[in-house]
Amino acid sequence: MTTYIIIDDEPLAHELIKEFCDMLPHLEFKKSCYNAIEAMQFLNNESIDLIFLDLNMPKLTGFEFLKTLTKRPKVIVTTAYKEFALEGYELNISDYLLKPFSFERFVKAINKAISSEPHKPHTNKKSHEHFRFFVKGDKKYHQIKSEDILFIEAYGNYTKLYFLDSCVISHENISYYNDFLTASHFLRVHKSFIIAIDKIDQVEGNIIWISDRKVPIGRTYKSNVSMLFSR
Repeated sequence: MTTYIIIDDEPLAHELIKEFCDMLPHLEFKKSCYNAIEAMQFLNNESIDLIFLDLNMPKLTGFEFLKTLTKRPKVIVTTAYKEFALEGYELNISDYLLKPFSFERFVKAINKAISSEPHKPHTNKKSHEHFRFFVKGDKKYHQIKSEDILFIEAYGNYTKLYFLDSCVISHENISYYNDFLTASHFLRVHKSFIIAIDKIDQVEGNIIWISDRKVPIGRTYKSNVSMLFSR
């Protein structure tokens, strides 16, 4: 579960962000703050995972507020001012949403923030970097557990995400997943395929077997696969 607060001086912005978050079951609302001072007081006593942050606020701007934090959660900026985007990324924010933004764009920002979260220790080290995210496909959003993915296949401008007993077609291309998924768990083995490393059963010649399915190894990706044997 990812906990979040909203910092914005506009009540309508709070309503929209919370409405979007309520549609994503892995997000847990903690507080609405209407200025940076209120947020600072809350964060002095509480820790959260994610902040939705407006920039143009009284007393302290959003970025001035960020600079006061010694222990900073993930931050998604929500603003009507595009000219401050570069400064935001210099402050290591997760994403910069320009108002008004769609639910689809909002979900992309959430996925980006959560996939780069510092992960808390688990007793099972293999699950250390697993996370959940949402995929748009078939006119609905599917919640995906990264540890359930067997492999991903390019499908024109889309992709197919394969699981043990199912497949989901995503509106994102394969390059998106190559950048988005953690390198310690996933590997590009072909221009059209990304595989989950821990799901490999066998490597035979130029073929990787995952369950009863064959994934080809591309000529330019053989060195990626060879690195697995030296780990």
